[in-house]
Amino acid sequence: MLRMDQIHVIRHKVFVEGQSIRRVAREMGFSRNTVRKYLKQSEPDRKERGIRRRRVLEEVAVRIDQLLEEWNPRSTPKQRVTGTRIHRQLVEEGYQVGLTTVRNYLWEKRRRKAEVFVPLVWHPGDGAQVDFFEVTVELGGERRKVWKFVMRLMYSGRDFVRLYEQADQLAFLDAHVRAFEQFQGVPARCIYDNLSAAVRRRIGAERQLTDRFRALVSHYLFEPCFARVGEGHDKGGVEARGKGVRLAHLTPIPRAETLEEINQALKEEMDEAAKRRDRSGETVVERFERELKTLKPLPERPFEARRLDVVGVRRQGLIRIDGAQYSVPSRWAQLEVEAWVGVEDIRVACRGETVLLERQGRKGRCIRYRHYLEEPAKKLQAVRQVAPELVAELGEPYGRLWRLLSETHGSSKAARLLASVLAAAVRQGEEVVTRALETALQGGHDDPPRLHQRL
Repeated sequence: MLRMDQIHVIRHKVFVEGQSIRRVAREMGFSRNTVRKYLKQSEPDRKERGIRRRRVLEEVAVRIDQLLEEWNPRSTPKQRVTGTRIHRQLVEEGYQVGLTTVRNYLWEKRRRKAEVFVPLVWHPGDGAQVDFFEVTVELGGERRKVWKFVMRLMYSGRDFVRLYEQADQLAFLDAHVRAFEQFQGVPARCIYDNLSAAVRRRIGAERQLTDRFRALVSHYLFEPCFARVGEGHDKGGVEARGKGVRLAHLTPIPRAETLEEINQALKEEMDEAAKRRDRSGETVVERFERELKTLKPLPERPFEARRLDVVGVRRQGLIRIDGAQYSVPSRWAQLEVEAWVGVEDIRVACRGETVLLERQGRKGRCIRYRHYLEEPAKKLQAVRQVAPELVAELGEPYGRLWRLLSETHGSSKAARLLASVLAAAVRQGEEVVTRALETALQGGHDDPPRLHQRL
């Protein structure tokens, strides 16, 4: 069979140079029939090769399969069965086989088992993919690991991204509520990993949802779908997008005092990126405008993502939630309260009253001495002990009053006088006492010992 370059020379000599078939055949050493053949066709003949029997492989294939079946239960991803190890075993058992033959056989077995991916088509409003990703941020000069929630509308490529302290169920539910509000609608399906915030139990292909996630699904009426276990590529769109957001918008490591500042900056950056044209010639915003018409409408009110805990108040006026301690009004001591736990704060309710507390991390403490204003008259030493923190929380003019009393009378008597002022605040209300103090301290020439008597 002639090579392609020889065929090219034959055709060039006859058709371009005008030489005869006889002369070309004589000069190149081919028969005239061969020259005529390749004047009619410009490529060499392509013959289907038959499958050649490999007698050596046929002899060892059964033994290779036996070794794989025997050794695979005794292997791990880092201590996996390799072609080199199997070849060594075969040689030790007396088989005459080459290493390349063994490796080619194993490659063919893997190729036949490999999954073939079906190109997907996403229609407007059809589906969104969801996942959490770990990222690093710098808050107050300290590097910390936080969690990035991503929900991606697969048709338009519109993303909702938000950072959370933890990848728990509260963050999971809160992120859904915020995402649907940003999209101004709900996709028909949301696709997830088998994460514990959504799935309580797997039974074959079926999933038993957690109570709170089932309530979310019922509220927004979308279909939850789940990827196969260990098959992250089932939702490859959000997997790739999670990496893209980290590299494009969270590199270098973002710095701020609070996580909310980083979230706000991240949203602004991504909104701007959505206005740029991509390879399709469109912007994400333009595609999203079409998709928006196909999203399900939002319900009249958003889902309450907070978790309800009923907890008892200890004698110290403290409650414990998720390992952290919080103070509540001392008049609630030894009662049960409703704690609506959110991602960033906790709303505590008891007997028609409500206080809002900033959520702390595990083993954290949130003590507000304002909650103990009813106690100072009974515990003067306690007032003296916590007076600086208490007046700092109350703000002015209490800070100025405490400094004036301390300079004039010393800390012991100053604590007693401050306690009487605080008792008046409990009886008459903080606003009334605060105004009276401001009037009494105005000009800075009032008699300190008589200030508490004017209230």
